[in-house]
Amino acid sequence: MKSFIRIAEVWKPAADGKRLVLSSGLFPEVPAFEAITREMVFARGEGLPGRAWEAGHPLMLNELVGSYFKRAAAARAIDLTCAVACPLFQGHELRCVVVFLMGGAPSSVGSVELWRNDSRLPADMHLVTGYFGSSPQAAALEALTLNGWLSRGTGAPGLAWQQQEAVCIPDIATSKHFLRKDEALALGIGRALAIPLNVTASSSWVLALLSAASAPIALRVEIWRASESRPGNLSRTAGFCERLGPLPAGERQSHAVEALGPIGTAWRTGLAQADNQLAALAANTRQPALATANASGLIALPVLSDDAVTEVVALYF
Repeated sequence: MKSFIRIAEVWKPAADGKRLVLSSGLFPEVPAFEAITREMVFARGEGLPGRAWEAGHPLMLNELVGSYFKRAAAARAIDLTCAVACPLFQGHELRCVVVFLMGGAPSSVGSVELWRNDSRLPADMHLVTGYFGSSPQAAALEALTLNGWLSRGTGAPGLAWQQQEAVCIPDIATSKHFLRKDEALALGIGRALAIPLNVTASSSWVLALLSAASAPIALRVEIWRASESRPGNLSRTAGFCERLGPLPAGERQSHAVEALGPIGTAWRTGLAQADNQLAALAANTRQPALATANASGLIALPVLSDDAVTEVVALYF
């Protein structure tokens, strides 16, 4: 099974604070692209990671060829067409820039969307841009989304904005919070994930991911928050696996921060972590079922509110 997101990268400021260097990444089955990427550095305002850093908010390129994307030729060689860069700030300090790259089969279904609330319009959130896959049938969902808006607390992006927490909808068909249900279900899209992003501008941004079973956004999704009853632990509060279905959640799914590997590191540092050592995580957390997800690695994204990490979203690929 191939995921809709094909590559994930984490770029962090170098020691001099003037450049971005690759901190970690997931590059399944693309060794040449990985080799090129590991040689790259980006000044502030340079390339997609550098421009997202300078802008202070997420950016998306729907077409890599002919754009300011520095690896466009290498991306075209492996059929990558789109990229989104999400800078993560703690206060005014950049912790990292997370980049996701998409593209591939002409029938791929799903979407990656950036939603924004302008502080001058406090009640509404509008779509800034989105990538809706390469399936010809995606036009209806794209048209509806491009012309739409969300009020605070409405839809998955509006709810993530209101709560300043990631929102996971494992079954769109039964959800009261997903407003484009008919168009999404007609495409085979059945799940949604919305993640609030901490930016420097006086606006609110949400990354929304819509997932189809044929090409899921990720093979497994988890949300981890501080345990209410066990200090020093994180509890899984939501999750879904393409092979296992909904994942158990609650205080019984609690693990010590240090046992959670990259998830715990993201929680402690506010720096996103990409890691391909799932066997070690499965052993430390006594989750042998991780092997059945058919994933080779994960990326852990910290969610920050009031400059503190409040949860970690883990995406498995």
